[in-house]
Amino acid sequence: MDLQNMVITSRSSGDIAIFDIEGEFSRWAQTSPTLSELVKAKLTAGRNRILLNFEKTGFVDSYGVGELTACFISTRNSGGMLKLCRIPDRLDLIFRITGLDKVLTICPTEEAALEAFAR
Repeated sequence: MDLQNMVITSRSSGDIAIFDIEGEFSRWAQTSPTLSELVKAKLTAGRNRILLNFEKTGFVDSYGVGELTACFISTRNSGGMLKLCRIPDRLDLIFRITGLDKVLTICPTEEAALEAFAR
């Protein structure tokens, strides 16, 4: 597998901050600022509903798992909600092995995730 630099873009849907993660979510392809720093910035700005879109993510290593855990803890501590969507099949196994699927809300589509915020 060729490592691709990670690119994180941010957009909104109403009061929900959406981060699209593209490429390799690994220590070798990390961005500056990191995903957890970007999420904390949104939380500090009062945006505590966060959606992470993994549709174009090719790989997650232990660094990525740590970043997701940091995002979850920061969001929970701020009284917010963190959801994930569009997890490719190749990443689903990683989320199951690490137990992240038991802690994080994972939705099949962005639309389903946005609806889940309303519940």
